[in-house]
Amino acid sequence: MRFDSVGPKCYGGTYTVTLIPGDGIGQETAASVKAVFEASKVPVEFEQFDLSGFTEESDNLMQEALASLRRNKVGLKGILYTPIRRGHSSFNVAMRKELDIYASVAHCKNIPGINSRHKDVDFVIIRENTEGEYSGLEHQSFPGVVESLKIITRPKTERIARYAFDYALRNNRKKVTIVHKANIMKLADGLFLNTCRAVAKEYPSIQYNDMIVDNTAMQLVGKPQQFDVMVMPNLYGSIVSNIGAGLIGGPGIVPGANYGREFAIFEPGSRHVAKDIQGRNTANPSSLILSSVIMLRHLQLREHADRIENAVNKTLSIDGVRTPDLGGSHSTTEFTNAVIRNL
Repeated sequence: MRFDSVGPKCYGGTYTVTLIPGDGIGQETAASVKAVFEASKVPVEFEQFDLSGFTEESDNLMQEALASLRRNKVGLKGILYTPIRRGHSSFNVAMRKELDIYASVAHCKNIPGINSRHKDVDFVIIRENTEGEYSGLEHQSFPGVVESLKIITRPKTERIARYAFDYALRNNRKKVTIVHKANIMKLADGLFLNTCRAVAKEYPSIQYNDMIVDNTAMQLVGKPQQFDVMVMPNLYGSIVSNIGAGLIGGPGIVPGANYGREFAIFEPGSRHVAKDIQGRNTANPSSLILSSVIMLRHLQLREHADRIENAVNKTLSIDGVRTPDLGGSHSTTEFTNAVIRNL
């Protein structure tokens, strides 16, 4: 049995992974992943926790899920609902903060055969996960006056910047773009920008530039091919990942991963609950399946990862089996069965 302070939990060649299906379409897409894993004989056992953002903050299931993640070191997760205006804070954010899972990685790349506004799109969004506007520090200083604190620190910025440049080196990427709003938030985003620039000097083989976030949005929809690796604070990452999803066909095909020193959680790269289509058997499970592929590579189960990824790509690109979000008419079940046939 392997169970140390860093590595995932593995017993007899089988890994134990925490599974949190999430709200909305989560149960349906998680069922798809489990069916594909079973058909592919992937040596992974899931510890499932049906945690929901619709429950009270005091729900013991949240603590049980965190304990499982601490035990197993690896989790696969759908998106949990976060109440608007009132109610508990985001369980999604709480997990990342609690486990210090600081680096969010979303890969936006064209899939052959999927209609999209642009061709040759292939960029990676690296987002700081634990501070910025998501610090959750806000208060009403006077009736009708609310102050919300945006926290940017040099140590955490250095950490995410190094992660981005290391990622570029490991994956043969050529350029890193630093996304900021330092022209207006001169102290907070100024610190982020200057810290990233300092880290960039340690990587002379990697080109870098910086871009104001609103210009970044325009450049993405106009000429996304100019981007390679992008690094940015938390809120900008949320916005940019949704733009990226829109460029290549929607959130249903964008995988994602979140990494810390000890723990990793894999979830769709464009974070949507999709409650409006819950229970209709029309959800696209590709983003969660492809997120599980990244998880399998993290676990060094590369053969299984390649087999499943190739099956998804063949289902989408060659067979043309597509759910309604991609302009098709196939159900979640039909899509899952097609992926299994292509394993």
